Amino acid sequence: MVTSIQDVISLWKEGAAGKIAIVEDAGTTTLGPILSKLAGVVCKTGGIGSHLAIVSREFSIPALMGTKIRTDEPLNKRQAIIRPNGGVEGLLLVSDS
Repeated sequence: MVTSIQDVISLWKEGAAGKIAIVEDAGTTTLGPILSKLAGVVCKTGGIGSHLAIVSREFSIPALMGTKIRTDEPLNKRQAIIRPNGGVEGLLLVSDS
């Protein structure tokens, strides 16, 4: 979960390429330094008109906005895929492998 600039710096250092970032706020412009390297963005707030959604589209990065995550398990370091359904909705699929 990216909640601060420190989280972005950590991702920058370990390498953001191919990772899906989960963020709390759709207004997050903090992702700027790593956004173009990410494989996707999942945001707990916002919608298709949110700044993060618009910028993600410009970078051709899949984004799920206003996402409800229904687990209490940590998602860090797990395999995940963003699967759009062809409309304005999609799924975040998470596995243990």
